[in-house]
Amino acid sequence: MTSPAAPPPSPSSGDMPPTLLDLGTYLLSRIGRTARARLGERLAGRGLRLWDMAVLAALADFGPHAQRELCERLALDPSDLAKIADQLAAGGYVERARDSADRRRVSVSVTDAGRALLAELDAEARSVQDEVLAPLDAQEREVLQGLLLRVHAGLTTGRLGL
Repeated sequence: MTSPAAPPPSPSSGDMPPTLLDLGTYLLSRIGRTARARLGERLAGRGLRLWDMAVLAALADFGPHAQRELCERLALDPSDLAKIADQLAAGGYVERARDSADRRRVSVSVTDAGRALLAELDAEARSVQDEVLAPLDAQEREVLQGLLLRVHAGLTTGRLGL
């Protein structure tokens, strides 16, 4: 008769050599990848991608943008943004207009339908967040959010500005 196996030692207990699980950046990456995949699956069910949500969120948060400035804010290639904006405009979620002062410039803004869609997508994202963070209680989630915001603020890349 065999006895039940003892639980494996904690990676940081000193009983095991260092592993990837000792690296917070590795854990953040794995958790982020999982959350992104889950949200991506939900958006795909609506015929959307994460970049569609990112564009709508940036326009809702920061107001109308010249298409080039939006590329810089989101670190997106201009041709990729053009495709995203085309799809969102076809759905009535954004409007694009030529700048009257500079006809080469295209301004993008979110419509009321885009704001409504973004609210639905935000609810999906929060649902995924609840799934991923289920092992944490409300107070732990609040602490985690605060710590993540501090780390984010320390990464002043200027690219996303989010």
